[in-house]
Amino acid sequence: MSRRSSRTARTARPTCCPCGHPEPYEKCCGVLHRGEAAAATPEQLMRSRYSAFAVRDEAYLLRTWHPATRPPRVEFDLAMRWTGLEIEDTTEGTAFHTTGTVTFRASYTDSGRKDALHERSRFERTDGAWVYVDGTFID
Repeated sequence: MSRRSSRTARTARPTCCPCGHPEPYEKCCGVLHRGEAAAATPEQLMRSRYSAFAVRDEAYLLRTWHPATRPPRVEFDLAMRWTGLEIEDTTEGTAFHTTGTVTFRASYTDSGRKDALHERSRFERTDGAWVYVDGTFID
């Protein structure tokens, strides 16, 4: 028996989505990033935007930013790595609301130093889609 045929085939296991859900990125936030679906709630949009920062998807971030507060471009810090997202609270944001908030803590490392961004983000429904308006830092 040859050495090649005796090896066990290894299959890459899909990792969980950066947003914290157990589904693989391609089936979770990737669906939103590719435009195959839209976020149904501010929390889902927040999770997908966090993932967009993690995978550096500038187009998605700009597309989901309110036109009144959207910057001309998103600058990514290449030394920064997003390492986890914790949703602490949500308000409103159902199918019956036009606004909602999400309070979250996003962990990251910056040049190997651990830190976290703690924010309460505001979202609005614009032309039927949830968009990020702005946020207030906490702490």
